[in-house]
Amino acid sequence: MFLPDFRFPSAVPPLFVHLKFINFNVKYLIPRDTIQSIVDTARIEEVVGDFIQLKKRGVNLLGLCPFHNEKTPSFTVSPAKGIFKCFGCGKAGNAVNFVMEHEKYSYPEALRYLANKYGIEVEEQEPSPEEKQLDTERESLFSLNAFAQKFYTQTLHETEEGKAIGLSYFIERGFREDIIQKFQLGFSLQAWDAFTQHALKNGYAEKYLVDSGLTISKEGKLYDRFRERVMFPIHNLTGKVIGFGGRILTSDKTKPKYVNSPESEVYNKSKSLYGIWLARNAIVAKDNCFLVEGYTDVISLHQAGIENVVASSGTSLTTEQIRLISKFTRNITILYDGDPAGIKASFRGIDMILEQGMNVKIVLFPDGEDPDSYARKHRSADVEAFIATASSDFIAFKTRLLLNETNNDPIKKAGLIHEIIETISIIPDPIIRPLYVRECSEIMGIAEQTLMNELNRLLRKKSQKGFSPDVPEETAGTQEVAPPQEQVLDISDCSAQELDVIRVLLHYSGKIITLIKEGDDPDEPIKTEVGLTEFVCNDLRANQIQFDNPVFQKIFDAYAEGVDNKSIPDDRFFLMHPELDVANSAINIITARYELSPGWEEIKIHVPSEEENLEDTATRAILSLVHRKLSAMIYNNQKDMKELPHESEDWADHLSRDIYLKQARNEISRRLGRTLNG
Repeated sequence: MFLPDFRFPSAVPPLFVHLKFINFNVKYLIPRDTIQSIVDTARIEEVVGDFIQLKKRGVNLLGLCPFHNEKTPSFTVSPAKGIFKCFGCGKAGNAVNFVMEHEKYSYPEALRYLANKYGIEVEEQEPSPEEKQLDTERESLFSLNAFAQKFYTQTLHETEEGKAIGLSYFIERGFREDIIQKFQLGFSLQAWDAFTQHALKNGYAEKYLVDSGLTISKEGKLYDRFRERVMFPIHNLTGKVIGFGGRILTSDKTKPKYVNSPESEVYNKSKSLYGIWLARNAIVAKDNCFLVEGYTDVISLHQAGIENVVASSGTSLTTEQIRLISKFTRNITILYDGDPAGIKASFRGIDMILEQGMNVKIVLFPDGEDPDSYARKHRSADVEAFIATASSDFIAFKTRLLLNETNNDPIKKAGLIHEIIETISIIPDPIIRPLYVRECSEIMGIAEQTLMNELNRLLRKKSQKGFSPDVPEETAGTQEVAPPQEQVLDISDCSAQELDVIRVLLHYSGKIITLIKEGDDPDEPIKTEVGLTEFVCNDLRANQIQFDNPVFQKIFDAYAEGVDNKSIPDDRFFLMHPELDVANSAINIITARYELSPGWEEIKIHVPSEEENLEDTATRAILSLVHRKLSAMIYNNQKDMKELPHESEDWADHLSRDIYLKQARNEISRRLGRTLNG
């Protein structure tokens, strides 16, 4: 062994009390072999690709992070390792972690989602009463909404009232049976509490019926929110029902035409888009998202073969909805029904899209037409051709629309200029802004430089507003400069050294290294091959080294246990670990933001890697950690000595310990220096 052959005397306690690797006996409702099958089958690029647009970048894939707002992609997916990592916000994980984080699912929920995606049958075990109590409100609401959707769909197809009223309405609108099934459309009966009573009989709690908004509680009585309405289930990105929209079919003016689910733990209107779960793949494929107003607009366009379409469901467009679309494309085309007043009312929402750095086009349908009616009256090819030819850039569209209203009035035209320049100024890309200025100059017949001057003035004004007016200006020469704080080295901090050991294990576990020792003949050293993992684990255990970082200790103990059992885990064991702290740490350590350019090899310049001499790599990592642990012990021992009288026996024991520890550290330093120097 290259480490100094020393052991602590009886007067010197071991570095740490050894803690066995905690093998959490978590009871999953899904059998472990099924979990392993799901984890092995799930492809990270496919799972993430369902939610955001990814582009090839070397051996990895790159996209905009779905966990924080960014305009420059820093979200990296590694198909080879089966992991993702955002170098902007730091989020990292595997396919299961991604679904958990993105959809706010529990671990079993994420597994069920992936099992459904890949067609893996899950035979779940009956949960105990204790486990049932652990169900979250979100899980209960998801389950209830799914139950409600099935009830409304069955009512539409299997009851006389549903078929006579609801189904006939959909058929009259020209919806095919497959489209009705695709969108899981339904019908709610006229009875006051038909669904509520059905849900209560099937074991659903009154609390969740009310929390979901499906049931209204008033004066001690329960009744259905949706009665005698055709039902439009609203889904999240993964296809789970999170709410409903219900349309009345009678001409009763005392009742609202549409009733929607109130916000709940699973349904947030400002973060939801109708049809997004069916549109996301088409949006990525077309690199464009059509935005419409209502449910039937989405459904009719789908029936016409246009699937990259979503609806804001009659609500004003929100930043969260825009960011949801931006996960799949930077291009939005808004389809309007031709009402100028409605278009003007939406200008603020469009400005919000521009603020996010996205491209916006406008399609104006002929008078009296909307996307729903136009799609029902024309062939699919004609609808697509119309959208393609009628689409106009928003800045140009807005300029022409407002210009027509000025009637050559100079004052109104000046107001138009200010409004258009205001819109251009919110575009974050400094290269695109001048292009819009040039286009607007041609439309309005105004000198380009005049518009550019106004734009620059407005940008300067906005920039100045970025400084707080409450901060008083300091007079030169009166500011007091605080002295720089002294940097104190924490000798007990072993985090860097512990990280390096775990990094070596994760990157090179399973590799074989060659140890060279001096033999009887100096010219013929003894060479011994040993596994790197065995080499590291045995030496650190022999010297009773333990990690301060509990996650690193878990990883190390798993490797040590593998050495003892002759079954060393590979990096995938940790990358797919069910304990999130272990998986995230492993992913963060393994994932590198930058890769060595192949250009060095092309110009015949060899850049040495640490893998070329793994013995030295492992040796440096181990020696550095032991050296820092010994330094920490020396520091703490000397600190204790200061509190003891010099004539006491305890002080003498501490002095003996101090001498021994320093000798051990000096030996480590000598060997570490020799290793570093070659």
